[in-house]
Amino acid sequence: MRAPLILAIDQGTSATKCVLVGADGAIVARGAAPLGEAHPEPGWVEQDAAEIWASVQSATARCLENIDPARVAAIGIASQRESLLLWERDGGAPVSKLLSWQDQRTAAQCEALRTAASEALVRARSGLPLDPMFSAAKARWLLDTYDPDRRRARAGALCLGTVDSWLLSRFGGDHLIEAGNAARTQLLNVATIDWDDDLLALFAVPRAALPRIHASTGPFPAARGLAPLPDGVPVLPVLGDSHAALYAHGARSPGQVKATYGTGSSVMGLLAGPENLDPGMCLTIAWQTDRPCYAAEGNIRASGATLRWLAQLFGRTPEELAAFAAVSDATGVVLIPGFTGLGAPYWDRDAVGLLANLRLDTGPAELARAALDAMVQQVADVVAALERTTGPIPALHADGGPSRSDALMQMQADALGRPVLRAGDAELSALGVAHMAGLGAGLWSEAALDALPRAADRFAPNIAPAARAAARARWQHAVARARIPPPHAP
Repeated sequence: MRAPLILAIDQGTSATKCVLVGADGAIVARGAAPLGEAHPEPGWVEQDAAEIWASVQSATARCLENIDPARVAAIGIASQRESLLLWERDGGAPVSKLLSWQDQRTAAQCEALRTAASEALVRARSGLPLDPMFSAAKARWLLDTYDPDRRRARAGALCLGTVDSWLLSRFGGDHLIEAGNAARTQLLNVATIDWDDDLLALFAVPRAALPRIHASTGPFPAARGLAPLPDGVPVLPVLGDSHAALYAHGARSPGQVKATYGTGSSVMGLLAGPENLDPGMCLTIAWQTDRPCYAAEGNIRASGATLRWLAQLFGRTPEELAAFAAVSDATGVVLIPGFTGLGAPYWDRDAVGLLANLRLDTGPAELARAALDAMVQQVADVVAALERTTGPIPALHADGGPSRSDALMQMQADALGRPVLRAGDAELSALGVAHMAGLGAGLWSEAALDALPRAADRFAPNIAPAARAAARARWQHAVARARIPPPHAP
């Protein structure tokens, strides 16, 4: 048999991507399958659970074309995180659609629960702000809709789970969730790494409907139903997608911070342990092996989504608009992408979308530039909040599809006033679980893993500090305007 390979599955919001990684750390094959989403009502964002599973099967098959499947020694899975669905324990049929992490249908429910005491409880136990992005309110909505008296949930007949739980359920075995994904549900006590009874009571979620929490390295059920792979290939690590990207950057100790650019963006850095964070940041479990590794994270709701929205308006592709933006002069136009409010570091669901400083000569190129600027300024906001906890951050590591834009990366360096190091391969989430899987499968030692080449493109800031400060002030002024509370109805 030829040298063994690791199959990494990255199940994301807009696509499932797979890569095969060899013992030298190089990607030898790729496969992908796109995913759609539905918006049945304003603010609702759903995906089909069966389509997600089918996309994993399709991406796996495409990745393994012309590859002997017997060479695959192990599988790693990275997944989108806060999205949630409900399914039947007996037979595994979905009961509901997957409520996306972008879904805002539970905003009113969160407001009804919001008191000083409840906010303090949620933040202290889960490390997260009370916000509809996370899974807990989604769990309550799903149970209110499909099991209002909680009879079936209390009996264990229904399973609530994030995407990693759903994919693992396709392989059989117990109802499971990985610790880092569990930390994003807002039902986990991040200190004890167990479901928190007070949070379960607050959101009216029976413990019997929730999965058993496993470390990031399992044990997990072996894969099945992923032709042409034979059934029985071990699934070694499972990670949240943003967590996997941080691992792929080589982060093993505090001080290294990355930004993953996608539909939204995640800025994350390891911490020495649970500690008081800036209110704009979240405390989460990056991964758990022999012990939990904690991280601070800021979640941005609209990054690539902003450019896609603008592309649809103009009948262009996001890539075409990014190219326009790259050659457009900065004219002071500001776009605040408050489509569903603002995430970190503001966590203001009442913030609105806003276009400021329009002129008669403002056109698609200037608006595209403003969309890219919105991405980098939001990241700069989160980095500033993170630094208030960790101290100075000397450089930012970057990954994700939109990071392929040189213009975006240069704008990010300019906005931060420090270097941006773009990963040589955009698929960092897949590489992260591949690295951890290879460690578990014995393809490399920890020292050999740390020594794997991690090519990066370096972007240094090239604008004057005064210009940077003016751009930041212009952005922050527009954010303040977007957050002005609406007048109360008479």
